[in-house]
Amino acid sequence: MHSTGPNPDDLHPNPQIRQVRFIKNMITRPNITAGDFSYYDDPDESVSFESRVTHHYEFIGDQLIIGKFCAIARGVEFIMNGANHRMGSVTTYPFNIMGGGWEAATPELAELPYKGDTVIGNDVWIGQNATIMPGVSIGDGAIIAANATVTKDVPAYHIAGGNPGRILRQRFGDELIALLLKLKWWDWSPEKITANLEVLCSSDLENIRGLAGEAEAQ
Repeated sequence: MHSTGPNPDDLHPNPQIRQVRFIKNMITRPNITAGDFSYYDDPDESVSFESRVTHHYEFIGDQLIIGKFCAIARGVEFIMNGANHRMGSVTTYPFNIMGGGWEAATPELAELPYKGDTVIGNDVWIGQNATIMPGVSIGDGAIIAANATVTKDVPAYHIAGGNPGRILRQRFGDELIALLLKLKWWDWSPEKITANLEVLCSSDLENIRGLAGEAEAQ
């Protein structure tokens, strides 16, 4: 039988490389979602993906949404809105979590900075030890350099790096980016992806243009 790739419902897509684990099959929190084939890579199997999503409390309501086919390296941290402190008061110190009567100073949610959901598109590669700050959106096909701190949105098929993160360059020209965003290959069936691996693993504009034309004709 012709293979159509790994089973997206397995924890380890390749049992011989156990440090690679599909994220959606590790998730227990209702405020995190991940698409098929997105993986987290860490040689320490005791490190759960959810441990890399910090300050994430259901009562705040923010979501971490990860698309399909994302590659997330070891040490990446997603800091969520629960990390924020009051900034408009005299002190930013969180007296309320210390107890001993100081909980009387518990702030209303409206008093805390809130950046919204953190959204990672499809086919995004996040290098090791990168930090993604609350409310950031990273577009399809983007690359985040190792050790980057991403504080602002990253457009599709752009590369960001540094601390604070900044856009370094586009991955491809405008025409190819437009074709890829139209193609949305990550939504294809496993059979179609398998049949087109050679094209997906190249940067030949003519081949991509041909695939886009076929998709429009269907």
